[in-house]
Amino acid sequence: MSRLHHWALKTPQKSALIDLDSGRAMSFQTLDQRVQRAALWLRHQGLQSADGILLLLENRTEIIELGLAARRAGLYFTPSSTHLTLPELAHIAQDCGAKILFVSAQTAHVVQALLHIEGLAHLKVVCVGPDGLPGLIHYESALLEVDASEVMPLYPLGRDMLYSSGTTGFPKGIRRTLVAAEIRDQPESEVLNWQRSFGFDDQTVYLSPAPLYHAAPLRYVMRTVEGGGCAILMKKFDAERALNAIGQYGVTHSQWVPTMFIRMLELPASVREQASLKTMRVAIHAAAPCPIHVKQALLDWWGDIVHEYYAGSEGFGVTAINSENWRTHPGSVGRATLGVIHIVGEDGEELPVGEIGKIYFSGGPAFEYWNDPVKTKDAYNAKGWATYGDMGYIDAEGYLYMADRRTDLILSGGVNVYPQEIENALSQHPLIQDVAVVGVPDDVFGQVPKAVVQLHDHGQASEKLAREIIEFCATHLSKVKMPRSVVFEEALPRLETGKLLRRVLKERYQADPQAGYLIK
Repeated sequence: MSRLHHWALKTPQKSALIDLDSGRAMSFQTLDQRVQRAALWLRHQGLQSADGILLLLENRTEIIELGLAARRAGLYFTPSSTHLTLPELAHIAQDCGAKILFVSAQTAHVVQALLHIEGLAHLKVVCVGPDGLPGLIHYESALLEVDASEVMPLYPLGRDMLYSSGTTGFPKGIRRTLVAAEIRDQPESEVLNWQRSFGFDDQTVYLSPAPLYHAAPLRYVMRTVEGGGCAILMKKFDAERALNAIGQYGVTHSQWVPTMFIRMLELPASVREQASLKTMRVAIHAAAPCPIHVKQALLDWWGDIVHEYYAGSEGFGVTAINSENWRTHPGSVGRATLGVIHIVGEDGEELPVGEIGKIYFSGGPAFEYWNDPVKTKDAYNAKGWATYGDMGYIDAEGYLYMADRRTDLILSGGVNVYPQEIENALSQHPLIQDVAVVGVPDDVFGQVPKAVVQLHDHGQASEKLAREIIEFCATHLSKVKMPRSVVFEEALPRLETGKLLRRVLKERYQADPQAGYLIK
């Protein structure tokens, strides 16, 4: 018996999913019936075990519904960002071998162009939502055609097939082996560890303000529902609405990215003071570096319920840290909970405590990028250790601290300069809302740091303020790390997950290093 069906029998009228924007709730019984119909319909279309479906949908309950249906039917399912370019989307559709594409009225505009791309004309396109679109299969109508009482054979347990965020080159897929039919309903060790670590159970009310094409939000929502808890979805993050939802629905667990913390901390004091946080037991964050002063401010407000982790969709290594340990190790992303951490220098040898190098993990599960043996090979070193590509160091107690990717490192006058350290200093300036630092060409030093700044009020941008910002850094940074120029932008390029598209800024300002205000 599937986990969802177990809860549909035990707590049929309990809410499994809530759409925060509309307030609509779906019970376990209703969700289970819709999942069963969807799983049967997918198999009736001729899909075989390990075939794939592609979901090009904004945040909505059908993503979870179809994901659970794919699991029940022994298929791979790939939720995709609605912000991808046509070439990126076409690459994913071809690479994952999707047989059916699910769109909504909001995303269906890409269908015609996509189906004209070589190798994609076979895609069957389904439109979700209350109303169908001409020429497309209507999802709701398709479900009604299925006899929900039909007995489904026991297939392998389907999985998500997710893609990297595509900050460099085309996104790369991570595809894990399906779980054999004979053991498909046995608890997975990864899920059990997650439940134990964060206290997820059938009483959980989980708020998910992040996009569901990202690994953690998708998996946390699905695990919450399969564990008998209730998950609340937001179509798009809104700081005040998310904060109010905690008290309105008695939220016990939530997951965030640092930019969301910043937006909530920027809310008027009256809004923050009225928010009820008494039910919240665990707030989890990851995906991007969190400035120390931001996290400290959040802890002062929310208390010691904040947990941080460092991991990747590849799943070969994880670190984690709770609030208590973070207070004594500020800036750390924790100690290893999966795998063993190694910090490796350019010569391939392991570095001692305190020295910055590339972060590797040993002892974790093996993985491979789908259809990309070269990138898979590049993720492993000669010792068989795997890396997400980030830089960092460990202290004497084994706590990991992040630096930057090697490709983001600024080599200025022979000195390694790490953008994140400069960004952490700049982000403490009261007028700065967001900031990124990139290296730009320099005739004397080879490269120098340029600060790309987003102000709370873009109208305050001026040469005088640029100088004040640099002077502000002088109390936090050595002279070699000081930005040599400041450019003001109305908004920095970030994904919905909070990840900075540093590549975009590097390309822009390496081509125009004199942009902005040059500070001598």
